[in-house]
Amino acid sequence: MSLHHLQCPRCGEQIKCYRNPVPTVDIIIETSEGIVLIERKNEPKGLALPGGFVDYGETLEAAAVREALEETSLHVTNLRLLGCYSDPARDPRQHNISTVFAAEASGTPAAADDAASLAVFPLNALPSTLCFDHRKILDDYLRFRELSSSRS
Repeated sequence: MSLHHLQCPRCGEQIKCYRNPVPTVDIIIETSEGIVLIERKNEPKGLALPGGFVDYGETLEAAAVREALEETSLHVTNLRLLGCYSDPARDPRQHNISTVFAAEASGTPAAADDAASLAVFPLNALPSTLCFDHRKILDDYLRFRELSSSRS
């Protein structure tokens, strides 16, 4: 737990201030053509999985459904937990912890909200460079898919 102090502007008293990681979600949306990636409108710019911050009072699953719809215009269902990613350096803006879901989607992909554009990349042609740790997340997903299909 990170603790630092702020000073009250009125009385000068030291106030304890706790800094905690911020919860986020990312969604791997695989269509028949491949994986949906967005081009981020905001810094850090680049290609990324759709996702974002969890609102207060919102479940992780509801945040994933909302963020997918807001950024890709796709309605996602059948959320499956891939994992949680918590490296403090994974996001240059602050310490964010991401819960990552894989999902199925319906609708026509279209960029919206924080997405400047989007594209669907075939599994064998995923970009090598993505924002945050999203390339690592996709590599984990591909290994998971491979393991799942070899068990079937």
